[in-house]
Amino acid sequence: MLATIKHNNRNYKIDLAAPLDISIAMTGKENNINAWYLQPPRIEPHQEDGFVGKVSQGASVNFNDIWFNPHSHVTHTECAGHITEEFQSVNQSLKRFFFLAELVTVALEMYGEDRIVSKKQLQYALGNKKRKAIVIRTLPNLKSKKFAQYSNTNPPYLTKEALVFLREKGIAHLLVDLPSVDRERDEGRLAGHHAFWNTKGALRKQATITEFIYVPNRIKDGTYFLNLQVAPIENDASPSRPVLYSLMD
Repeated sequence: MLATIKHNNRNYKIDLAAPLDISIAMTGKENNINAWYLQPPRIEPHQEDGFVGKVSQGASVNFNDIWFNPHSHVTHTECAGHITEEFQSVNQSLKRFFFLAELVTVALEMYGEDRIVSKKQLQYALGNKKRKAIVIRTLPNLKSKKFAQYSNTNPPYLTKEALVFLREKGIAHLLVDLPSVDRERDEGRLAGHHAFWNTKGALRKQATITEFIYVPNRIKDGTYFLNLQVAPIENDASPSRPVLYSLMD
């Protein structure tokens, strides 16, 4: 099923029947992806006054309660409200859902005891390309990323300079296969978040950061159309399902 999308006065064709899903699903199991020192998410039959919401236990429907934190347990997209005193909702910030995106793969650099994505790497990967979104896949790219337990492990992150570069490059939507663009323990500075959303200048209210993606190795670096959808929840962050579509001649 082919569709034509017009972007910057140019027509692109994509095959809607060939989506490339780069999200990580939430399972509610012990090995569910996790960060920020929380217990695993829970997906459990609702129980009340003798009622158990499970057909196999006599109920007429399956009726589950779900407990989770989007920042800790699932692919999620966040807006500037993640770090601002004033409440802002990603459901209100994200009003367009298709973007021309560049998928780049970078080998992590060592910076002291940290593993980082640097400005220099992103400059090389993007070159002169103009994109609204960037999808960053880090190496090594193991399937274990989908089940990683990141708490107290000092995961990789992007440098502040790298995020300033992306902002100045015009990147509005940043997607990474990491739990955060910032260092796990940085005394609450969140310098990268602040740099990307430009909190010391004109706040980029429509810009988003998506974390906890997973890009399989079979998907090659290059230009794609990105469909970025979030669950309609009024919160600074919401579970999301980013999907890439290859461009066709």
